[in-house]
Amino acid sequence: MMNEKPVILDTDMSPDSWMAILYLARCPDVALRAITVAGTGESHGSRGARNALALLTLAGKPNIPVTYGRKTPLRGKHSFPLIMRYAMDIMLGLSLPSSPNPPTGPAAVELLTSLIQSSPQKTILVAVGPLTNVAETLGAQPALVDKLEMIYIMGGAVDVPGNIRAVAMWNRNSVAEWNIYCDPYAANLVFESGAPITLVPLDVTNQVPLTLAFYNRLEADRVTPEAGFVHKILSRLKPTIRTHEYYFWDPLTAAVATNENLAMFRRRRLKVIHEEGLESGRTLATDSGADIRVCTAVDNARFEQVFLDTLNGRFA
Repeated sequence: MMNEKPVILDTDMSPDSWMAILYLARCPDVALRAITVAGTGESHGSRGARNALALLTLAGKPNIPVTYGRKTPLRGKHSFPLIMRYAMDIMLGLSLPSSPNPPTGPAAVELLTSLIQSSPQKTILVAVGPLTNVAETLGAQPALVDKLEMIYIMGGAVDVPGNIRAVAMWNRNSVAEWNIYCDPYAANLVFESGAPITLVPLDVTNQVPLTLAFYNRLEADRVTPEAGFVHKILSRLKPTIRTHEYYFWDPLTAAVATNENLAMFRRRRLKVIHEEGLESGRTLATDSGADIRVCTAVDNARFEQVFLDTLNGRFA
């Protein structure tokens, strides 16, 4: 359809990313052109790509292309803990239908470049993992920024503490957020690329926790395979939901990208500290930083309703 927005999702294939995929696959007025998996993300690249294809098969869209990128950061050696990556590779033990199509790759840069260049409309890029693929693509083809409507990035902690120690207690870094931390050099390259960027940082995702009340609503209202699978994901995550440790990180970013009227924004000048040290990966507000639009608030009730309605195929 002519009024559909071309969207590409670059993801780390965490559970909240699985929810974002199913949301975007169901979202009206969105043409999901591709999924690229960050090999530096929570899942390993090739396994994450296979899992993404399985999710698309569940959503009835098995022919959307999926690939993955390099397995190491552009610089440095930061990574998610190995046990977490293994859990993501096996999708917490959840079962999905097999995809008839294999992933291609590693070819994230090639696919991103081809789709963005050839699109007659400007592309929306939703980036919900480490920014390795995005930085490598824009570094190779700087002119692509003119073909982007917006990059929506789930990442960073501007005026709140980071979340590294929530998973890695031994890590003394208290200022970085995981997606930025895993490849801070790449993140800073994207910030400085000149691309239009909307950041959805911990500052706002902290305001939108996944609650038992939402879990119960979904349990009583899951009429599609997509909604049913999200209920299975949340059932696996229920212990962290009970202790108020899980948030709508990636689904919120996808929802803001498709429904900006859910949110409020503020311009900030930001850079990423990419040198090694206790502040590596910090998203720093500074006069010398890039001009970034930052999401600062969300209408929680409306977001939850949009997310639930979209998963269940109810569109206004």
